[in-house]
Amino acid sequence: MTLQQGLAFGLVGGAIVAFVWGRFRYDLVALAALAAGLAMGIIPASAAFDGFANDVTVIIACALVVSAAFARSGVIEMAMRGVLPRLRTERSQVPVLTGAVTLLSMATKNVGALAIMMPVALQVARRTGSAPSRLLMPMAFGAMAGGMVTLVGTAPNIIVAEVRQEMLGRPFAMFDYAPVGLGLTALALVFLAFAYRILPKDRQGAAMMNAALAANAYATEVRAPEDWAPSSLSMTEITRLGDGQVRIMALIRDGRRRPAPRGNTRVKPGDVLLVEGREEAIEAFLDRTRLRLVRDDRPIIMEGGAEEILVVEAVIGRNSPLQGQSVRQSDLYGQHGVNLLGVSRSGYALTQHLRTARLNAGDIVLLQGAEQRLPVALQALDLLPLAEREVRLGGVRRKFMPAVVLALAMTLVGFGVLPVSIGFFGAAVVIVMLGGLRMREAYAALDGPLLVLIAALIPVSEAIQSTGGADLIASGLRQVFSGLPGVLAVGGVMLASMAVTPFLNNAATVLIVAPIGATLARQLGYSPDPFLMAVAVGAACDFLTPIGHQCNTLVMGPGGYRFADYPRLGAPLSLLVLLAGPPLILLFWPLAA
Repeated sequence: MTLQQGLAFGLVGGAIVAFVWGRFRYDLVALAALAAGLAMGIIPASAAFDGFANDVTVIIACALVVSAAFARSGVIEMAMRGVLPRLRTERSQVPVLTGAVTLLSMATKNVGALAIMMPVALQVARRTGSAPSRLLMPMAFGAMAGGMVTLVGTAPNIIVAEVRQEMLGRPFAMFDYAPVGLGLTALALVFLAFAYRILPKDRQGAAMMNAALAANAYATEVRAPEDWAPSSLSMTEITRLGDGQVRIMALIRDGRRRPAPRGNTRVKPGDVLLVEGREEAIEAFLDRTRLRLVRDDRPIIMEGGAEEILVVEAVIGRNSPLQGQSVRQSDLYGQHGVNLLGVSRSGYALTQHLRTARLNAGDIVLLQGAEQRLPVALQALDLLPLAEREVRLGGVRRKFMPAVVLALAMTLVGFGVLPVSIGFFGAAVVIVMLGGLRMREAYAALDGPLLVLIAALIPVSEAIQSTGGADLIASGLRQVFSGLPGVLAVGGVMLASMAVTPFLNNAATVLIVAPIGATLARQLGYSPDPFLMAVAVGAACDFLTPIGHQCNTLVMGPGGYRFADYPRLGAPLSLLVLLAGPPLILLFWPLAA
């Protein structure tokens, strides 16, 4: 072993120890490893920031933006609207919800797919009394399994494709993972449909800040548009479209208020309804009914084209000039250029016309305005903004546009018209330009720590190759697997990836193990492809801990899971993948070089 190899091994070993220790953030450890590699001279200065320009980083960032656009569009909720009322027991909820998130993760990044479906699952759990702990972990595991099917489903697939590009001159294509991924995904879905019973039912999910804020019930006014079909919907039918989460407090017709209108009353064009519900429930209600907010129709004046329209929640302070005034008297639009969208008042239901309701200290108001004017208005009105969270009430949803753009991008990539990075970069840009996401939302969708982790570790992992460290490790492994069936060598590489991933980020695992697996294949006289596939599968199947994969981390709090809950369901699933994976890989990716 040379000095350079020893330094490279020491650098990677130190990073692994720091990752497992967990005292410092993953991204900080990766940056420190990059700086140390530069100081030791095993990473050339010219290659220090290659990871930030690498296609892997770009593809993952764009996949996150596309996933966020899917979540914003509401197309998934619409597609499942007819199915959800039929899911009355865990026996039907687990396979349907897990299957849905698995299918979605084949088209978008798996953690994004899970983030889209989690609110749906929690809503089903609340409605039916099911335990979220029985639903969320199978969904997380299904998302990870589904991510194996396409190139962009999970970060390991993208990184393995890049390793193949460097070693063989051509990457894995968009659907090269599908034959193996579909087989293992089907196996995982069958297992999860029955094995969810292993999970405990008594776990209590952690209360999150966003969930606490979202629990505020707002009163707002909505109007039937002029093109509303006469007598198209009754109050009973409109109430049903609120899924029991939006209350109709009053009907205002021709300036006259009718509190608690009868169920057979038909809504006419121009009618105004005073409704109450949580922000996201009202947004979904508006989307289904085609009703429109009354108080967001006045144009927001913006200082420049770079400004965006925001909606914020704020509490009326004791010294606020709004205290004791009605919405009409306060003239928020005329004085400050902001629209009042809704009012939340604890312990008291607003039933009068919103513009005549008098505001009190402690009321929570929803305000819409330009991002530069809102802070000035909040200060002038002594309004205390709540903790920051995304409020979308009054925004426009582009239901099918993100799906159409993504399908077009995947088709162009699949037929080799565009490289993967260009295809998904173009999809992300087009989605933002067409209004699927605001730029602020696109930036928020980027997982900064993950992107920094990958970009910083790419030069570190390349140091193992450039110093000859990968060849050294592969030579040792060759002595172990020499003379044994090739399927055992492929299984050994998969097992190594599975063993390391629970303690590292799966992207970090691939960056370290993939070059070693490919080098081992060459030294054994085999094609690198089945070994790279084994690395991708092993790194994607982190079913044992809550820290190795973002999907597991995402469900830990809402599901109330403990560390030991993951191997309870994940260990038998990992064993199934380990037994079925290598033969399935060799069926489609032979050992012959």
